Amino acid sequence: MRVIALEEHFATPLYLDGPGRDLKNAAGKFEGRATKILGPLCDIGEGRIAAMDAAGIDMQVLSLTSPGTEQLDAAGAIALARESNDALVAAVKKNPKRFAGFAALPTMAPDKAAAELQSRMGGGGFVGAVINGHSHGRYLDDKFFWPILEAAEALNAPIHIHPTRPPQKVMEAYYSGFSPLIDDMFGSPAWGWHMETAVHVVRVILGGAFDRFPKLQLVIGHLGEGLLGLFQRLDNMAPAMTKLQKPITSYLRENVHYTFSGFNFPPTFLNLLLEVGVPRIMFSADHPYQSMEKARAFLEQIPVSAADRERIAHGNAEKLLGL
Repeated sequence: MRVIALEEHFATPLYLDGPGRDLKNAAGKFEGRATKILGPLCDIGEGRIAAMDAAGIDMQVLSLTSPGTEQLDAAGAIALARESNDALVAAVKKNPKRFAGFAALPTMAPDKAAAELQSRMGGGGFVGAVINGHSHGRYLDDKFFWPILEAAEALNAPIHIHPTRPPQKVMEAYYSGFSPLIDDMFGSPAWGWHMETAVHVVRVILGGAFDRFPKLQLVIGHLGEGLLGLFQRLDNMAPAMTKLQKPITSYLRENVHYTFSGFNFPPTFLNLLLEVGVPRIMFSADHPYQSMEKARAFLEQIPVSAADRERIAHGNAEKLLGL
């Protein structure tokens, strides 16, 4: 069975000296976990392929790790997106059967971001874009960013919305008052990242982006970023209230795709399966932050037919991304 993993991260030395410096400086946090991931994060060559082989992963769709370019100014984001995407081009060119890429975009310069996406989708193994959450507290429902959405729809380029830290005022109001370590974990991987991404997706819907760009497709990870538990509740905001063309859950079923991303949790998977069905679910491991081996084992354990397991493992990604 071919296995394609869709939320797999990388970084470059220039990135780690810029927006990724917190990750680089976090070597002592989380019991040394940061130290262990820096090497694999920067390896988009033979070492990563060997790890993929050991785990039974045939292809990774690579994306620049969070916080990406989104918290930079326009000039810095343009330069970093270009450098990161060039690094991906080189990796894909060397191993085209093992790697593809989501293009990093300079979101604070929407016209430049649209142009970057258009140029990257023309070759080099790119199959969509990655946007790491909000840009200086602004979300994709803001029409300032809609040139990016327009280009993505025209190019059939899905946008992977990856979590990032909530805006600082939200961090202070919701996730502070404990120890520095707990504040950081509560506001990031333990809770805040996922709620932030769920809010982002709902904002995109409420802002009318899918009514304006009905063929636009998003990809989110972590088995739905917490959305599934409140799926039906969202429809309390009915079309008569929102002025949208459809109920909110219709967009979540028709314009959003969902991956594992290390959430190897059977009840959460079953909830997602019941709400959106097999065609909207795809495999990912969240390498190097989570274990490829554990994700691959979970794929074998999910309670679906052999044919549906194939669709989740590779068929849905092939169809959506043209792989």
